Amino acid sequence: MTTTPIPGGVTPLHHLGVIAVAGADACSFLQGQLTQDFVLLGPDQARLAAYCTPKGRMQASFIGIKRSSEEVLLVMSQDILPATLKRLSMFVLRAKARLRDATAEFRLHGLVDESAAEVMRAQPWQLIRHGEVMVVALYPADGQPRALWVAPASEPTPPGPALPAGSWALGEVRSGVAMITAPVVDAFVPQMLNYESVGGVNFKKGCYPGQEVVARSQFRGTLKRRAYLALCAEALQAGDELFHESDPAQPCGLVVQAAKAADGRWGAIVSMQISAADAGVVSLRSAQGPTLQIEAPPYPLLADI
Repeated sequence: MTTTPIPGGVTPLHHLGVIAVAGADACSFLQGQLTQDFVLLGPDQARLAAYCTPKGRMQASFIGIKRSSEEVLLVMSQDILPATLKRLSMFVLRAKARLRDATAEFRLHGLVDESAAEVMRAQPWQLIRHGEVMVVALYPADGQPRALWVAPASEPTPPGPALPAGSWALGEVRSGVAMITAPVVDAFVPQMLNYESVGGVNFKKGCYPGQEVVARSQFRGTLKRRAYLALCAEALQAGDELFHESDPAQPCGLVVQAAKAADGRWGAIVSMQISAADAGVVSLRSAQGPTLQIEAPPYPLLADI
């Protein structure tokens, strides 16, 4: 159940923004707020992380990069950046940390296939530095290497053929690693998006908002929803409800991210009940809506390793 291969190339990522956290306590502050360990973050690593409510629901997600010993960059969806920045800033209190919207200070590009050849042998979230330029290895899409290129705004655009924004969006979907955007804020605990399986949760670090809920979901067998890939003949978008034939009155899941493929179909990451994904017909927006083809995520789940 694959789509037409995504072409290689380079594309600007205007839908993403950057929160910079600077100061002597930048890492320790983030340590108490996000699902990842930023105190032990090395210079050759990036981190996927979530920011949760006390009930464990994801308000935002980030790719975190330690630019220096006293500055961390959080790359995230631009549509929820202002609200996230405001909320995180409320909890700085006496910490020596300053948060700012640094989007205008950086250039963000996505690299695919030969343009991302540098990360072909790298593990996801490995960070390669070239002076002020930082290249983060991402999860591949249908076997194609992908990378996030982050550099000061003064740096020239990375070389390579132009990649359509829609092709990058489809690669994001096919990678199976979802990022939180406005339509799905507060909709999921991290495991509902498989974050524990793609390096987005550290269960050995200290407390953060929602930690008890996230840990309980992992270790008490209470998780009933997972993220899957899906294909549909008709357009879908983040926030669309899904329905299963066994219970046509109640939604069984949500579309998290979606993008149109070159063959005219739409690909999506969906979060849904495990029982509904295992068997039966899943439909979009109503029990009478267009059907979806559901497939497993393109990486092993932590429970399966």
